[in-house]
Amino acid sequence: MPGSPDFCPIARSINLSMHTPITRTTSAADLRIAVVASRYHAEVTDALRDGAVSTFLDSGGEESNLLVIPAPGSFELVSIAAAIARRGEVDAIVTIGCVITGETPHDQYICSAVSNGLAQISVETGVPVAFGVLTCQTMGQARNRAGGRQGNKGEEAMTAAIEAAGAIRQVREVQFGRRAERSGA
Repeated sequence: MPGSPDFCPIARSINLSMHTPITRTTSAADLRIAVVASRYHAEVTDALRDGAVSTFLDSGGEESNLLVIPAPGSFELVSIAAAIARRGEVDAIVTIGCVITGETPHDQYICSAVSNGLAQISVETGVPVAFGVLTCQTMGQARNRAGGRQGNKGEEAMTAAIEAAGAIRQVREVQFGRRAERSGA
Protein backbone atom coordinates (compact mmCIF):
# COMPACT_ATOMS: atom_id res chain seq x y z
CA MET A 1 0.00 0.00 0.00
CA PRO A 2 1.50 3.39 -0.99
CA GLY A 3 2.56 5.49 1.98
CA SER A 4 3.18 2.54 4.28
CA PRO A 5 6.71 1.59 5.37
CA ASP A 6 6.25 -1.85 3.75
CA PHE A 7 5.68 -0.24 0.36
CA CYS A 8 8.91 1.79 0.33
CA PRO A 9 12.21 -0.11 0.76
CA ILE A 10 13.94 3.06 1.97
CA ALA A 11 11.33 3.63 4.68
CA ARG A 12 11.73 0.00 5.81
CA SER A 13 15.44 0.59 6.36
CA ILE A 14 14.96 3.65 8.58
CA ASN A 15 14.92 3.12 12.32
CA LEU A 16 11.94 5.34 13.15
CA SER A 17 12.82 5.40 16.85
CA MET A 18 15.93 7.38 15.94
CA HIS A 19 14.23 10.11 13.89
CA THR A 20 13.75 13.68 15.07
CA PRO A 21 10.01 14.24 15.50
CA ILE A 22 8.25 17.41 14.39
CA THR A 23 5.08 17.58 16.44
CA ARG A 24 1.75 19.14 15.59
CA THR A 25 1.38 22.60 17.10
CA THR A 26 -2.10 23.61 18.25
CA SER A 27 -1.14 26.48 20.55
CA ALA A 28 -0.93 30.06 19.34
CA ALA A 29 0.50 31.17 22.71
CA ASP A 30 3.68 32.74 21.38
CA LEU A 31 2.76 33.23 17.72
CA ARG A 32 2.31 36.51 15.89
CA ILE A 33 -0.26 36.17 13.13
CA ALA A 34 -1.81 38.60 10.66
CA VAL A 35 -5.30 38.19 9.24
CA VAL A 36 -5.95 39.98 5.95
CA ALA A 37 -9.68 39.99 5.17
CA SER A 38 -11.41 41.17 2.03
CA ARG A 39 -14.35 43.53 2.54
CA TYR A 40 -16.00 42.32 -0.66
CA HIS A 41 -18.93 40.04 0.20
CA ALA A 42 -18.63 41.30 3.80
CA GLU A 43 -21.54 39.15 5.00
CA VAL A 44 -19.34 36.13 4.36
CA THR A 45 -15.84 37.51 4.91
CA ASP A 46 -16.72 39.12 8.26
CA ALA A 47 -17.91 35.72 9.54
CA LEU A 48 -14.73 34.05 8.22
CA ARG A 49 -12.55 36.74 9.81
CA ASP A 50 -14.37 36.46 13.13
CA GLY A 51 -13.92 32.67 13.04
CA ALA A 52 -10.18 33.08 12.42
CA VAL A 53 -9.81 35.61 15.24
CA SER A 54 -11.79 33.44 17.69
CA THR A 55 -9.70 30.40 16.82
CA PHE A 56 -6.47 32.35 17.42
CA LEU A 57 -7.66 33.56 20.83
CA ASP A 58 -9.16 30.16 21.78
CA SER A 59 -5.79 28.57 20.91
CA GLY A 60 -4.02 30.71 23.50
CA GLY A 61 -2.99 33.57 21.23
CA GLU A 62 -2.70 37.04 22.69
CA GLU A 63 -4.76 39.82 21.18
CA SER A 64 -1.64 42.01 21.00
CA ASN A 65 -0.02 39.38 18.72
CA LEU A 66 -2.87 39.47 16.21
CA LEU A 67 -2.96 42.00 13.38
CA VAL A 68 -6.25 42.28 11.46
CA ILE A 69 -6.10 44.21 8.19
CA PRO A 70 -8.99 44.92 5.84
CA ALA A 71 -8.48 44.55 2.08
CA PRO A 72 -10.77 45.99 -0.61
CA GLY A 73 -11.20 42.61 -2.34
CA SER A 74 -9.62 39.20 -2.76
CA PHE A 75 -7.20 40.36 -5.47
CA GLU A 76 -5.61 42.83 -3.05
CA LEU A 77 -4.90 40.09 -0.50
CA VAL A 78 -1.71 39.29 -2.40
CA SER A 79 -0.05 42.70 -2.19
CA ILE A 80 -1.05 43.24 1.43
CA ALA A 81 0.11 39.75 2.47
CA ALA A 82 3.40 40.32 0.63
CA ALA A 83 4.03 43.58 2.48
CA ILE A 84 3.36 41.89 5.82
CA ALA A 85 5.50 38.82 5.05
CA ARG A 86 8.45 40.93 3.87
CA ARG A 87 8.55 42.76 7.20
CA GLY A 88 9.56 39.46 8.80
CA GLU A 89 7.64 40.12 12.01
CA VAL A 90 4.84 37.55 11.78
CA ASP A 91 4.89 33.78 12.09
CA ALA A 92 1.98 33.30 9.67
CA ILE A 93 -0.66 35.11 7.65
CA VAL A 94 -4.30 34.11 7.20
CA THR A 95 -6.01 35.46 4.09
CA ILE A 96 -9.79 35.69 4.00
CA GLY A 97 -11.85 36.32 0.88
CA CYS A 98 -14.86 35.23 -1.13
CA VAL A 99 -15.10 34.94 -4.90
CA ILE A 100 -18.44 33.98 -6.43
CA THR A 101 -18.81 32.66 -9.98
CA GLY A 102 -20.57 35.17 -12.18
CA GLU A 103 -21.66 35.53 -15.79
CA THR A 104 -18.07 36.03 -16.98
CA PRO A 105 -14.91 34.04 -16.20
CA HIS A 106 -13.54 36.83 -13.97
CA ASP A 107 -13.67 34.52 -10.96
CA GLN A 108 -11.21 32.12 -12.60
CA TYR A 109 -8.70 34.90 -13.23
CA ILE A 110 -9.05 36.29 -9.71
CA CYS A 111 -8.79 32.89 -8.01
CA SER A 112 -5.80 31.85 -10.09
CA ALA A 113 -3.93 35.11 -9.45
CA VAL A 114 -4.70 35.05 -5.73
CA SER A 115 -3.81 31.41 -5.10
CA ASN A 116 -0.60 31.62 -7.14
CA GLY A 117 0.39 34.94 -5.57
CA LEU A 118 -0.16 33.75 -2.01
CA ALA A 119 1.76 30.51 -2.65
CA GLN A 120 4.64 32.54 -4.09
CA ILE A 121 4.75 34.73 -0.98
CA SER A 122 5.00 31.66 1.24
CA VAL A 123 7.80 30.14 -0.79
CA GLU A 124 9.80 33.36 -1.19
CA THR A 125 9.55 34.57 2.42
CA GLY A 126 9.19 31.34 4.42
CA VAL A 127 6.08 32.78 6.09
CA PRO A 128 3.12 30.41 5.74
CA VAL A 129 0.08 32.04 4.15
CA ALA A 130 -3.13 30.16 4.92
CA PHE A 131 -5.73 30.22 2.14
CA GLY A 132 -9.09 31.18 3.60
CA VAL A 133 -10.51 32.37 0.28
CA LEU A 134 -13.82 30.80 -0.63
CA THR A 135 -14.31 30.05 -4.31
CA CYS A 136 -18.00 29.28 -4.63
CA GLN A 137 -20.62 29.13 -7.33
CA THR A 138 -23.36 30.73 -5.21
CA MET A 139 -23.68 32.98 -2.19
CA GLY A 140 -25.55 30.13 -0.45
CA GLN A 141 -22.48 27.91 -0.78
CA ALA A 142 -20.34 30.70 0.66
CA ARG A 143 -22.67 31.19 3.64
CA ASN A 144 -22.56 27.45 4.32
CA ARG A 145 -18.76 27.71 4.60
CA ALA A 146 -18.81 30.85 6.75
CA GLY A 147 -20.42 29.34 9.83
CA GLY A 148 -23.19 27.34 8.18
CA ARG A 149 -23.56 23.64 7.44
CA GLN A 150 -20.00 23.31 6.13
CA GLY A 151 -18.40 24.93 9.19
CA ASN A 152 -16.27 28.06 9.17
CA LYS A 153 -13.35 28.02 6.76
CA GLY A 154 -11.83 31.02 8.56
CA GLU A 155 -11.41 28.82 11.63
CA GLU A 156 -9.82 26.12 9.47
CA ALA A 157 -7.44 28.62 7.85
CA MET A 158 -6.29 29.88 11.27
CA THR A 159 -5.77 26.32 12.49
CA ALA A 160 -3.66 25.62 9.40
CA ALA A 161 -1.64 28.81 9.98
CA ILE A 162 -0.94 27.89 13.61
CA GLU A 163 0.12 24.36 12.67
CA ALA A 164 2.30 25.53 9.76
CA ALA A 165 4.00 28.23 11.85
CA GLY A 166 4.71 25.67 14.58
CA ALA A 167 6.13 23.16 12.11
CA ILE A 168 8.36 25.78 10.48
CA ARG A 169 9.61 26.94 13.87
CA GLN A 170 10.52 23.36 14.77
CA VAL A 171 12.22 22.76 11.42
CA ARG A 172 14.35 25.88 11.91
CA GLU A 173 15.44 24.65 15.35
CA VAL A 174 16.14 21.00 14.53
CA GLN A 175 19.77 19.89 14.60
CA PHE A 176 20.47 17.13 12.11
CA GLY A 177 23.09 14.50 12.76
CA ARG A 178 22.74 14.47 16.54
CA ARG A 179 21.35 11.41 18.21
CA ALA A 180 18.66 12.02 20.78
CA GLU A 181 19.64 11.21 24.34
CA ARG A 182 17.66 8.28 25.67
CA SER A 183 16.72 8.08 29.30
CA GLY A 184 18.19 5.05 31.08
CA ALA A 185 20.73 4.32 28.35
